[in-house]
Amino acid sequence: MLLEADTLIYDNNDDSVTAAGGVRIDYGGHKLVANQVTYNRNSRRLVASGNVEVVNPDGTKIYSDTIDVTDDFGDGFVNALRVETVDETYFAAESGERRGGFLTTFNNGVYTACKPCEDRPDKAPPWRIKAKKIIWNSNAKTVRFEEPAFEFFGLPFRLPSSFEMADPTVKRKSGFLIPGLSFTSDLGVGVSVPYYFALSPTYDLTATVTGYTEQGFLGQAEWRQRFNNGEYSVTLAAINQLNPDKFDHNTVDSGPDGDPNELRAMMGTSGRFAINSRWDFGWDVMTQTDKNFSRTYDIGEYGNFVYRSEVFLTGLDDRNYFDLRGMHFDVQEKTLNSDPDSRDQEQPWVLPSFDYSFTPDESIFGGELNLDLNARVIVRDKLDVTYSETWPNVEDVNGIENSSSRLTAEAEWKRSFVSDGGLVMTPLLAFQADTTSVDYSPDSIAAINSMAANPDIGVMADIRNAYHRLLATAGLEFRFPLLFASPGSSHVIEPMAQVFARNDEPYAEKLGMPNEDAQSFVFDANSLFERDKFAGYDRVEGGTRANVGFRYSGSFGDGWTANGIVGQSYHLAGENSFASPDLANVGANSGLETDTSDFVGLIGFATPSGILASASARLDEETLELRRGELKAGYSTDVFAVSAKYSFIQAQELYGFDEDRRELSFGASTRVHEYWRVFGSGTYDFETNIMVKSSLGFAYDDDCFTYLMTYSQNRDRDDGDTTQTVGFNISFRTLGDFGSATSKISDL
Repeated sequence: MLLEADTLIYDNNDDSVTAAGGVRIDYGGHKLVANQVTYNRNSRRLVASGNVEVVNPDGTKIYSDTIDVTDDFGDGFVNALRVETVDETYFAAESGERRGGFLTTFNNGVYTACKPCEDRPDKAPPWRIKAKKIIWNSNAKTVRFEEPAFEFFGLPFRLPSSFEMADPTVKRKSGFLIPGLSFTSDLGVGVSVPYYFALSPTYDLTATVTGYTEQGFLGQAEWRQRFNNGEYSVTLAAINQLNPDKFDHNTVDSGPDGDPNELRAMMGTSGRFAINSRWDFGWDVMTQTDKNFSRTYDIGEYGNFVYRSEVFLTGLDDRNYFDLRGMHFDVQEKTLNSDPDSRDQEQPWVLPSFDYSFTPDESIFGGELNLDLNARVIVRDKLDVTYSETWPNVEDVNGIENSSSRLTAEAEWKRSFVSDGGLVMTPLLAFQADTTSVDYSPDSIAAINSMAANPDIGVMADIRNAYHRLLATAGLEFRFPLLFASPGSSHVIEPMAQVFARNDEPYAEKLGMPNEDAQSFVFDANSLFERDKFAGYDRVEGGTRANVGFRYSGSFGDGWTANGIVGQSYHLAGENSFASPDLANVGANSGLETDTSDFVGLIGFATPSGILASASARLDEETLELRRGELKAGYSTDVFAVSAKYSFIQAQELYGFDEDRRELSFGASTRVHEYWRVFGSGTYDFETNIMVKSSLGFAYDDDCFTYLMTYSQNRDRDDGDTTQTVGFNISFRTLGDFGSATSKISDL
């Protein structure tokens, strides 16, 4: 025992020792601080008084005016005590007793996970549990409350005559978790009761039973297992629906009797494993009895509208990258698989997708060499087409039926030279070769011929079993950054020009070759100086093209910053790939289909006060008519934030958008108190004059309690159908969560 004190008094008559004045005792990992401590040698007990603080070996702190314990600190009695655990949970009681070194009983005790207020330590916390007795078993890692009452912001709520929870220091322990609550018009009110099984340090199970007033009981189970190099999980869910007629018969697959399925179920699994420091293997896979079960019952991460099932293998080493994966996309929509408008069967199986990138560490002829390899095999059960509203022909073929495969190899070399005057010149050489094999179904061939006959497209069909392409590029880039500086600011203006000479894109002038990975395309300031502006490998940019523009960045002494870019692209020779339609009509109405492109620009600024703003636009090269534009603005401080975005996109008939699109999105959040905040957002469609989305909510959050309440509306642009959503969630630290993330009420 280590003892420090101002004075030691030995009483031979009582066989005791008293330490007084700044007493500090360290014994067996226990630390005690008090004004005075008396040790009785006969009873082997310590009696400490005056600002007593005891720190146990596990870090738990006990505060009291008086404490009476055995010399091994195993048993004792305390009056008017406070206990603070290492996890910042707190006990207080009129008196407490410790027995056996592990069982502590608090008489007329209080428990909370809220820190005391620094300014007002006597102020009641947001929540606390009061009980006639609180029994803390540090061996069993449990806390039992007898005759408890829950007090929330001063309001008392009755609880069961007794209940037990895990010790605050326990991270994993078997037992019931806090129930959940939900409501939907199809399912009714749902109450979820989860039970957690802590089976071992490396695996566990959560079983949940949810009772719905309209549909009966849903059973769920999630198994999780962890290893040194990764983890995996398996999720199961099933229900025998009591009232399947609540669902539209046209939206849920029917059973043998023609009614919507009574028995619905799913299974999902995911895993991630590190094979070594460079290689990772994993999967995300889901299967279900019908296409909308997981979304209807909101089964965790499997409830997304589009769920991607995949198995993958990835490798990363310095600047070298390997990715191999198989994928399938499940669209959880309210249409039958047999419905002609169903998108589920139009979604492809990707078996597999492969990417490999290699960049040597050593320079090649003083420059950087990059090698890329890409391959994909796509299988689709159903033809994905769009029919023209103005012509009785196919407008585009987004995906062919049956299968197609492609193998692409690409090499790029570039090197930068800087002249004495600051001119940066970067020559570039690139080669790309690929081969594509296609197994067309009769319906696919008919759709391609129908699309070719559309007078708005006006090209020939070229349907083959195999397509082979070779593209060679020689490029040169010039940049001349100019710095202008003054005592209060600095500006960099950088004129920039690129020239890429290439052979024409093979097969660009005829329809036939599938386009699966290059369907998303936007020409703006961000893509102005891209060598190949297509998003994927199925399309390649051919012909000779020049990109010209200016880039600007500036900083000011008072913390303001600004940036901008403006420019134009010119098709100089050969076939213009963006004027040559493919099966998805990519490039149509893009601003690049003419020899002189539209103007594109972007400008933005930021201030130290939290104001941000930017504007981007694409303007017609002749009339300067706005083709595409976006305005963004925002302001944020510690207590207030607001943002808004206005977007305009002119009609792109051949690209699938027959009307202009104008939309305003906005959001705001303000903290009205130290712990309270209010927020809202909305999206307004000017073309349909519909508030597509709107939401409002408020929240309370501090170190021990959070509360969230939201209300939102979503309206369909086509028929105006409205879905209202009410959500709330209450979270008590160490106790758990209660509520529902979303509660939908349909108003059709």
